[in-house]
Formats: sequence, C-alpha cells, structure tokens
Amino acid sequence: MSQHLGRLRLAGLVRARRDGRRMLYRITSDHLSALVNEALEFAEHTVEGIRHHG
Repeated sequence: MSQHLGRLRLAGLVRARRDGRRMLYRITSDHLSALVNEALEFAEHTVEGIRHHG
C-alpha cells in the first residue's frame, strides 16, 4: 500500500505528512475526493446487497 501511496504523492494526487511513526495522506483534489467517495459508496452497496443506481 505504501508504494501505491508514494506514487500518488509523486503524481501530486495526495500530500503526505509524518505523525510520529505513521504517514498521513490527504487527497489534493475535490474531483479525486468525489471519485473516491463514489467508489466507497459503490463498495458499500455491493457489500450490503443494495442495487446500484446509475
């Protein structure tokens, strides 16, 4: 996972900061944030057996 996040950081899609031993990542774009939220909603519907709309 850290390699994927590192590539996203190099591409400028996330920012990273260290918090003790952990790295915290923040999405840099509202558009990317909306896409991630849509993907999480899709996954939640799949897990809960809710029909997908759209």
